[in-house]
Amino acid sequence: MQPGSESDLAEVIRGTKGPLRVRGGGTRPVGKPVTGEALSVAGLSGIDLYEPGALTIVVKAGTPLAEVEQALAAEGQRLPFEPMDHRGLLGSDGAPTIGGVVAANASGPRRIQAGACRDSLIGVRFVTGEGEIVKNGGRVMKNVTGYDLVKLMAGSYGTLGVLSEVSFKVLPAPDAAATLTIAGLDTAQAVRALSASLGSPFEVSGAAHLPATDGEARTLVRVEGLEAQVSYRTGKLTDLLRSYGPISVETDPAQVARTWMQIRDVAPFAGVPGDVWRISVKPSDGPGTAARTGGQVMLDWGGGLIWALVPEGTDMRARLGAFGGHATLVRASEDTRAAQAVFHPEPAPLAAISAGLRARFDPRGILNPGLMA
Repeated sequence: MQPGSESDLAEVIRGTKGPLRVRGGGTRPVGKPVTGEALSVAGLSGIDLYEPGALTIVVKAGTPLAEVEQALAAEGQRLPFEPMDHRGLLGSDGAPTIGGVVAANASGPRRIQAGACRDSLIGVRFVTGEGEIVKNGGRVMKNVTGYDLVKLMAGSYGTLGVLSEVSFKVLPAPDAAATLTIAGLDTAQAVRALSASLGSPFEVSGAAHLPATDGEARTLVRVEGLEAQVSYRTGKLTDLLRSYGPISVETDPAQVARTWMQIRDVAPFAGVPGDVWRISVKPSDGPGTAARTGGQVMLDWGGGLIWALVPEGTDMRARLGAFGGHATLVRASEDTRAAQAVFHPEPAPLAAISAGLRARFDPRGILNPGLMA
C-alpha cells in the first residue's frame, strides 16, 4: 500500500484489520522482523515550505533525503545532524527518506557539536494506529508547543505513528573544513587525544578513531567554519595534540567530506562478514568497553559511540555484562534479530512508560508490532 496523501494514509490505517510493516525508503531494516502488510510513505513526497531566511524547512515524510539536502545546499545550508546512510553497512538499496531519518533518529559525527536528529526537529504530523491525524510542534524555531511529542517520534521506528510531515531547523553550511589525523594510536591513547580536542575551545565537529584495516589505525578530528577560523583552530589543535604523534592536516573540501562520510556510514565494516553492534557509553568508558567486545571496533563521538564487528550470532550484552550504556544490534541475519533483543532492554519503569505510549497511540498494536521488542 502506498497512499498519496495524508488523508489517504489515515483512511488506509483506519481500514486496516491486521499488522502493518511501515517503511520509507526501505534502507534501514533495523529491529526485529515484522510480519504484516507493507505500508509505504513514498507517495507522500515533496518540500511543503522552505524559508532559508528563517532557517526552517517543512517536508513530507516520503521525500528522498537527497532531495532535501540538494535544496538546502542550493541555499548554502544543511541539516545540522549529518544523518547516517545505512545502505552500505546493511547491504540495502532504495533511497533514504526524510521520514525514515526521523523514525530512526539517524545522526552522524556532528552530533557532538550540533546534537541528534531530534534536536533539530521542530514539528511533526503523523497518523496514529487508529487513523487519527496529529500535528505537534511548529514551523519556526521559537515554537516549542508539543515539544515532548516531537522528540518522542524521533527514534520510535514507526511504532507510535506513521509520519506524514516533518519540520526542521537548519544551519548554514561552513565555508571551509579540515581534518587532523594522528596515525598508530591505540584505543586508549586515541580517546585521550579526542577528549583533549573536545575539551578545548576550538569547536571540534568530528572526533573519531578508525581501526587498522588497511594500515595503521587513524585518529581523526574535524573543524569547520569560516576559512580564517578553520586555519586558526587547526593550528591550535595541532599544537595541542602534538605530543600524541605526528599530525597530518587535510583541507581539500572534497576529501574532508569523503573521510567523514565514511565515518558517518561505518564504511570500514560495509560488506565485511559478521554482526555489527552500536554501543553507546561515556567516552571515558570507551576503551575498556571496546576491549570487552572481542571484535573489531571503530569509535565516534570522542569515544562515546562504539561500532563493533563481531562473529555472527554474538550476544554482545552477555559478553559485556553490566555496563553504563546501551547496545543495539544494527546488522544481523533475520534469525539472529528474531532470537535476540535488538534494542537494549529498558528498565522496568521506562518500559512501562513506553508500553503506555504505544497503547495510547496504537491501541490495536498494528504499527510495526514487535519491531522494538
